[in-house]
Amino acid sequence: MTGKVFIVGAGPGDPKLITLKAVEAIKSSDVVLYDRLVSKKIVAMIPKKAEKMYVGRDVGDDYKHQDTTNDLMVKFAKKNKNVVRLKGGDPFIFGRGGEEAEFLKQHKVKYEIIPGITSGIGSAEYSGIPLTHRDYASSVVFVTGHEDAKKKEGIVDWKKLAKAVDTIVIMMGLSRLEIISKKLISGGLDKSTPVAVIQNGTTDEHRLIKGTLSNISKKVSDAKIKPPTIIIVGKVVNLSDKIGWR
Repeated sequence: MTGKVFIVGAGPGDPKLITLKAVEAIKSSDVVLYDRLVSKKIVAMIPKKAEKMYVGRDVGDDYKHQDTTNDLMVKFAKKNKNVVRLKGGDPFIFGRGGEEAEFLKQHKVKYEIIPGITSGIGSAEYSGIPLTHRDYASSVVFVTGHEDAKKKEGIVDWKKLAKAVDTIVIMMGLSRLEIISKKLISGGLDKSTPVAVIQNGTTDEHRLIKGTLSNISKKVSDAKIKPPTIIIVGKVVNLSDKIGWR
């Protein structure tokens, strides 16, 4: 007999944005394996009877920690434990939740996926930026700015992406912001295209820096913006002046 693993999205930062179903899973857990971006207030929800283990990735460690996490999920589940794999944002949006589900399936472990609000959406809305809008944006794409280090070259074609959609949401792209901006310009976007960079979105440390493709990199550097951040490119960025509520 084995337990069950719940792959759970904790939301973008504000602890009140976690779902009721996620809270129920945490409250009934025997073991919680949680990531770096999970709010301390959400970690505090873990019952005292449960074993909690931090399994967040260190900078530069793309693989070893994931292998360890996979093994822990299986180990505890096979001890008939209910395991919550708690991840910031949504587990299936650049959260490796799909890989973890595959691993559990291979090892015949029962699992359930509990969605969370992805940081790309939460950060935008807390900044008064609607990712779609009838007048300005009929399409939106979520793209990583930090691809798998095992890839010989990146597969995100920024030049083609530039004219393919109205709003581009870039996750984990701060260190490559200047390079990405230049590629989007070379792909046909105007240098004056609005860009927003949001640090610690939805939390008490939420910061918003706005500029254009031509100057956002310098503005971010001058403001000493650090990860975690979300980058939004498109006309909808300007709406934050009109409807921003924080």
